[in-house]
Amino acid sequence: MTEKDTYNTITVAPEPILFKDKKSKFYGYAFPVSNEVDVREHLDVLKKEHSAARHWCYAYQLGTENIEYRASDDGEPYNSAGMPIYGQIQSFEVTNILVVVVRYFGGVKLGVGGLINAYRTAAQLVLEEAKIIEKTINVDFLISFDYKNMNTVMRILKEKQLNIINQKFEIGCQIMISVRKKEAESIYDIFNNLFEINIKTL
Repeated sequence: MTEKDTYNTITVAPEPILFKDKKSKFYGYAFPVSNEVDVREHLDVLKKEHSAARHWCYAYQLGTENIEYRASDDGEPYNSAGMPIYGQIQSFEVTNILVVVVRYFGGVKLGVGGLINAYRTAAQLVLEEAKIIEKTINVDFLISFDYKNMNTVMRILKEKQLNIINQKFEIGCQIMISVRKKEAESIYDIFNNLFEINIKTL
């Protein structure tokens, strides 16, 4: 079985959705995030925007190979909010994403079963609104060489249609490339076997 080198994520936050149950309102949000700082910033904004709400429950997942996640019930009964939200992140197979469900209490208790259903549904509805895209997991390399080897390096980059992220031509030459994970080993070997050309993984 070949190792998976793609992942699903969102790059744009969809429009928030509203789910109602027994007078309680549940607003569902989804945001692309790349670290915990992004998560905290989005939560801070929502807490200001919905300052009259009772709960701001959320779950997020970060990473493509080493996965980090967190689920927060934010005062709701244990595992009645955060984990149902996280379950939808898993169900839609997305990462680098934050899903928040903001609850306004309507005066009628839903019970744990009702809460689980409401938070899960709000998370599902906002993820259905999101445009989920597939991205590749890439490996970055730095290629170092002298000017006299420029044509050789450029020819390979063109032939293999490799993505140049950065290049620096001073006393020596350095080019940073990004290669899809499943092609990384063969690309490394090509450059590593060339005389006077150095490649290292970043």
